[in-house]
Amino acid sequence: MYTATHTIWLRHMRKFFRNREELGGLIIQPILWVALFGIGMGRMLPGDGDYVSFMLPGILALTALGSATGGGMMFLDERLRGILREYQVAPIPRMSILLGHILATVSKSFFQIFIVLSVAFVAGARISGDIGNLAMSVVALILFAVGFASIALAVAMRSKSIMGYHGMIFLFNLPMLFASNALYPLENVPTWMRWLAMFNPATWYIEVARPAFAVHTPIMSSLIALTLLCAFVAWSIQIALSRFRAMTS
Repeated sequence: MYTATHTIWLRHMRKFFRNREELGGLIIQPILWVALFGIGMGRMLPGDGDYVSFMLPGILALTALGSATGGGMMFLDERLRGILREYQVAPIPRMSILLGHILATVSKSFFQIFIVLSVAFVAGARISGDIGNLAMSVVALILFAVGFASIALAVAMRSKSIMGYHGMIFLFNLPMLFASNALYPLENVPTWMRWLAMFNPATWYIEVARPAFAVHTPIMSSLIALTLLCAFVAWSIQIALSRFRAMTS
């Protein structure tokens, strides 16, 4: 299982680093997000708050969502081109196919997240220095990335075309980000939007991660948010497993 999973992961990572267009896009995109949202919007808001640090967890969540979308599209492309069928007839555990794709997607996500953090720190973002908060934020980010990578793969297993995949994935991508406390505090938003954010996995991740970067008013306990994230990941992986078993049976 481990050898096959590692082989599939390594194949996708080599393909990723050899693809200059994809690599260039993943490098430029976080720079634009930090520049446009962090620096641009920060200067439009009143007060002297550190908006770059405040919005950084939201940009990390958006990065993980974008990488999950790309990972699902990669899986769908291989399925439509028949490459996935070649994996299925190979003498390897079928579960390693799914695990290899999830690991490759999460690895690409953290490559881009490293760039986001580097650009953000250059732009003035700060960390709290609390080791506990930093450790919890890393764990929460891993859970968030794995959860949405699993959902994206489940959607890719059901889609019949690239356009159909993008249509379905859009339903929970950017709407999920903006229906959370990623880019703005929830104190002044309508009540219905505040309740919607409470049930949003992006909010759960941000509630765990934000104390590591900026002072904020929590809307729930970090431990509760981390527990909800664990439940979300378990549900997401179960959905991906059930779809994968149905597809390969």
